[in-house]
Amino acid sequence: MSSLLQHSYIARLRRKLEQRGFSQASHLLLVKCARKLTLFKILRGMRLCDVDPDYLKCPSRYTAGFLDEAQLRHYARDPQNELDNSFLSEALAKGDRCYAILEGEKLAAYGWYSCRPTRIDPPDLVLSFNQDYVYMYKGLTHPAYRGQRLHAIGMNLALQSYMKEGLTGMISYVESTNFDSLKSCARLGYQIFGSIYLVRVFGRYLHWRSPACKHHGFTLYDTTPCADGWGARKA
Repeated sequence: MSSLLQHSYIARLRRKLEQRGFSQASHLLLVKCARKLTLFKILRGMRLCDVDPDYLKCPSRYTAGFLDEAQLRHYARDPQNELDNSFLSEALAKGDRCYAILEGEKLAAYGWYSCRPTRIDPPDLVLSFNQDYVYMYKGLTHPAYRGQRLHAIGMNLALQSYMKEGLTGMISYVESTNFDSLKSCARLGYQIFGSIYLVRVFGRYLHWRSPACKHHGFTLYDTTPCADGWGARKA
């Protein structure tokens, strides 16, 4: 390694240490090194079982609620809303619902909720979970509406609705290197209950999960045609 590259690498490492601290910076470095060899992820499973009363009221100019298919197809026409028709068809076919906040006819923010196993990234994998929970995924706030806590409001209103239907709470995950999202989820009241460690070896997915994940039914399945009991097993 040349002297210039060494200085550049050391400077980047120093910046990471200053920004994240030793623990986060070292974790990020280890994960990045592993990813140079193969796909490797650590998924932090988290749950939210209490509605925050501070986030149950929209500002007066907004309305909130679940969108029907006609509304979703309408908003899918705008690429900024990140709602392509293939995603909508798959989500709606399995009964997933979108809770949104609107300003008039404008889509300000939304989040998707599922009570059934759901595809994640990579798309060969499906996340399964205890059916006492609703799985929250694919949240988005339009850039023009950020900074107003609309995501928190929509999520708490959706959680309140699902708990009225008899569910225990909300479940989700964040990758271990997404420190900003982990911090944001902690502020919203999410509690990390366990982790799934995912790696791809010779084209097959293997995963291990912490004991609390089993209690929550929080696991992954490989849906590729060649997957056998080893690649798709519960860990």
